[in-house]
Amino acid sequence: MFGFKNSDCSKLAFMKSLETDEILFDIGRRIAELRTERELTQEQLAELAGITAQYLQRVEGGRENLTIRSLVRFANLLEVQLQDLLTPPKEREIRISRPRRTSD
Repeated sequence: MFGFKNSDCSKLAFMKSLETDEILFDIGRRIAELRTERELTQEQLAELAGITAQYLQRVEGGRENLTIRSLVRFANLLEVQLQDLLTPPKEREIRISRPRRTSD
């Protein structure tokens, strides 16, 4: 119908999947960057968003497929425009560390 062989379609599907994974990863890293710039812990942002810290960890790791509604919620909570979440992150590496606690 479209002039593709079955093997061509499976290659295209695989390539598209990789691109989607990269985009989700970059959005997650960008959310993490914006969160840390605002000196928020994952727990604090998760509470503001009405989600669990574990879900936010999966978002920041690029393992969640976010809806438009979720993206808008994160943009509003982080006080940025939606397109700011789509800007490539400054750093693509995930740092695993405990946040510094500040005295209240």
